Amino acid sequence: MVQGRERWFTLSVPYRRPAVVDDRLAAARERLVAAATDLVAEAGWAGASVTAVAAAAGMSVGSVYQHFPSKSELVCEVFRRAAAQEVELIRAAAGEPSPARGVGLTAAGDPVDRLVLAVALFTRRVLARRGLVHALLVAPSDSALEAQRRDFRRRYRDVFAALIRAGVEAGMLPTQDPVVAAAALTGAIGEVLAGPVPMAQDLPRDGREAEPVVREVVEIALRCVGARPMVRGWSVAEGIG
Repeated sequence: MVQGRERWFTLSVPYRRPAVVDDRLAAARERLVAAATDLVAEAGWAGASVTAVAAAAGMSVGSVYQHFPSKSELVCEVFRRAAAQEVELIRAAAGEPSPARGVGLTAAGDPVDRLVLAVALFTRRVLARRGLVHALLVAPSDSALEAQRRDFRRRYRDVFAALIRAGVEAGMLPTQDPVVAAAALTGAIGEVLAGPVPMAQDLPRDGREAEPVVREVVEIALRCVGARPMVRGWSVAEGIG
């Protein structure tokens, strides 16, 4: 009788996968996402085929499907993570609260100063990671990514809109619709720096060579919102790392 009860108890206990197995699976998933991100940065979304991702990660094609049932799910994960990182950095430069940290981030200066910091950082990120940011903003993609892309651009727009609104309320910017102005600003910067136009391919990526480009884009942004010209002696590299 006791044996029967023990057998029933054993059969009814749900199987729990060992923690070491979960850790191994999580590590494999991270490796796949990292490999796919690198491929997207190099060759766009079309370059991140399941076969290419598997080869880059040193795994089998079957292993990719174990973690991501379809290529769409894989590229959506790549997009989600890369977009979140980029927007988080821009929010920090703008002095917005950080959802990831759950605390407010502080950025010195008035709303226009913070707009300069945010636009400068946006420009530097696009120049340094042009392939990936181009993929996030404008590159042809899987239809499953379009909703995420719209949300990504909207989050950039919202950061700029909040700064423009604060500038208008402080009397530092002329009266304007902050959302419309921010949408125009986001689109213009993205097109110039990450778009398919020939000029974008010839822009410097980083270092001192990038500074004139960063300054030019910042001044375009200031003119776009009706702000004062930027002081020529001030470096937009200060405070944005």
